[in-house]
Amino acid sequence: MTTKKEKSLQAVLDKAIDGKRVFGTSFALKKNSVTWQGASGNLTTDRPYFIASTTKLFTTAIILKLREEGKLSLEDKISKYIDVLTLFRLHVYRGKDYSYELTIRHLLSHTSGLPDYFQDKETNYMSLENELMNGDDQFWSFEQAIKRSKKLFPLFKPGTKGKANYSDTNFQLLGKIIETITGKSYSENCQERIIQPLGLTKTYLYQDVNDATPMMLYHKSKKLNIPKAMTSFGADGGMVSVSADMLVFIEAFFSGKLFPLAYIDELQEWNKIFPPMRAGLGIHLFKLPRVFDPSGAIPYFIGHSGLSGALAFYSPEENLYIAGTVNQTAHPDISFRTMISLTQRILKK
Repeated sequence: MTTKKEKSLQAVLDKAIDGKRVFGTSFALKKNSVTWQGASGNLTTDRPYFIASTTKLFTTAIILKLREEGKLSLEDKISKYIDVLTLFRLHVYRGKDYSYELTIRHLLSHTSGLPDYFQDKETNYMSLENELMNGDDQFWSFEQAIKRSKKLFPLFKPGTKGKANYSDTNFQLLGKIIETITGKSYSENCQERIIQPLGLTKTYLYQDVNDATPMMLYHKSKKLNIPKAMTSFGADGGMVSVSADMLVFIEAFFSGKLFPLAYIDELQEWNKIFPPMRAGLGIHLFKLPRVFDPSGAIPYFIGHSGLSGALAFYSPEENLYIAGTVNQTAHPDISFRTMISLTQRILKK
């Protein structure tokens, strides 16, 4: 890569820093055999950050590896792995209890119809997300996440054609299934099945509230210090990493290093969730509508993003991998705009 191209990519990150919403960025990308990484503001390339829901790619990879090992099927009822009391009245829709009909596929694809314990509002009109963003840091266990979910209302019957609802509850359940099958913690599974085999040096599950290694999150212009919450997410959003590690991970995910490459096609059964995103099995599709990209010059991406402003995506059309963060919880569009700008620069002849 020429110095001119590198400067062009760095300029994108520098421009993103405005001191109002974005205070630090870190991105890494790989196009064919060319790799680049950069950072700006208060982030450096070796400073870890919270990847939030991009963690779901780790959970998905472990589930698919267990499938390869014959330890589960995507059609398995989750009642095979989750105890009766936990599932009791978890999914009651229009008077019928579907709790024992939920499958691993439903959870991965967000077609379970389950509400989201994190973002959905309870009767006090406050979601757990609202509470955290207001500075009310708190712990919760798997059992408490499920209890909270039971107070909310499912949106549709599991597996309803064409319906999906993004729900962190699904991945809390998947994390518990992983632990039940393996007899090991989610953290141990990440270490043994992903982090160590790929040689990731700065990636781990956040578990210690006194761990100040990751850069603190921002919500709008204020620092958001929520270590209790960050230790509670686990399989739906608790990982910490750096862009270089995430670049290695996202390439491994989509190139058959973590589970059979043939599974990737199966993951791409798309349902609408929030525009312009579609949900597949454990992955998302990001494709700009033509109204925003009349020339069709921006390729589609598959991967995942998180509330923290972190993302990790792959463009099959361009053989381009990209990972990074803008470390801002209130403006999820900024990380995607940054990804698009970097993509435009790297593809420019």
